[in-house]
Amino acid sequence: MDLKSLTASIAQIAEDNGISEEEVLQIMEDALAAAYKEDYGEAGQHIRAEFDSQKGKVSFWQIKTVVEDEEEDKTHFNPKQHIVLSEAIKEDEDLEAGDELKISLPPKTDFGRIAAQTAKQVLLQKVKEAQREAIYTEYKQKEGEVLSGIFQGFEQGSAHFDLGRGVVGALPPEEQSANEEFRQGQRKKLYVLSVDQTTKGPAIFLSRAYPKLISKLFELEVPEIAEGQVIIKSIAREAGYHAKVAVVSMDSSVDPIGAMVGQRGTRIMAVTNELNGEKIDIIRWSEDPKEFVTNALSPAKIDQIDLNDRNEAKVIAPTDQISLVIGRKGQNVRLAARLTGWKIDVRDQSGQRPPQNESSQKDVDPDEAEEELKESAE
Repeated sequence: MDLKSLTASIAQIAEDNGISEEEVLQIMEDALAAAYKEDYGEAGQHIRAEFDSQKGKVSFWQIKTVVEDEEEDKTHFNPKQHIVLSEAIKEDEDLEAGDELKISLPPKTDFGRIAAQTAKQVLLQKVKEAQREAIYTEYKQKEGEVLSGIFQGFEQGSAHFDLGRGVVGALPPEEQSANEEFRQGQRKKLYVLSVDQTTKGPAIFLSRAYPKLISKLFELEVPEIAEGQVIIKSIAREAGYHAKVAVVSMDSSVDPIGAMVGQRGTRIMAVTNELNGEKIDIIRWSEDPKEFVTNALSPAKIDQIDLNDRNEAKVIAPTDQISLVIGRKGQNVRLAARLTGWKIDVRDQSGQRPPQNESSQKDVDPDEAEEELKESAE
């Protein structure tokens, strides 16, 4: 075994697999111990290798656990793995029960074919395990962030994206934005929804439909958000179609809507383009529920709002504004309800409820809307 070549390969293995040199060194030692045990050790022995990469030398040790003397007669005592305290202190008087005794073994660098194969298997397996753990740790910390990925293809309905260094994330069907198509090699921004550890390695789940994707995209485009001058208070979204974003300014000299839209609409256009043309309304948030609901229903104009203690807002609108208040397929009023946390009941000036108002309200539950409001603001 060429120990100098082994030393040189540590840094390369670490770089190629995205793990630390310390981890690679530990894996090397485990592989060397496995090879030594195969050729020179005995079944049941615990052998440890210590590789000095500076000197290019390796030492081998048999490890025994120190136990109390009365344990020697018990069935679980194994002389290849255990040593009684009275014998152990002859080697080191400071040892106590539970400590490890290291017994030096003859140094070896010449291993047979089977031992070499064993070492290689240990090396490959442990490097793969370390690589998986490194990927899991790295991407677990990125939950809630937006990453850039290159579309690779579909598998069982999920779109797979290359996130870099061979790491692949999955975009499940339910997290794909409506009416969005992907092209091979296309780069997209993706929200990291969750990262789970599985027997096959880390599973990275992505989203293009989650409301927080919009706030993260605006953070990239609007410096005032990063500086804390503008805050996104809530988001309501029907991915691929329409979204409403409520914002407030913490600086009286900064117009929150103007900051979000940008000069000539450049900022909001950048986000809209990333979302494949999804319409985005920027709404001025207000502590006053009536004002907030009014703003949320824009661009429609309304005459009157009455609130009750059941979290319901009764909205009276001119006849020519009813269709705008409701929106296409009820989207405008439905998104306004989710954005504000209020169930919105639209009526015309005669007090009649428009037929389309029924369908627009049927899936807006005030409790669910309030929960969505809290989640989007987190």
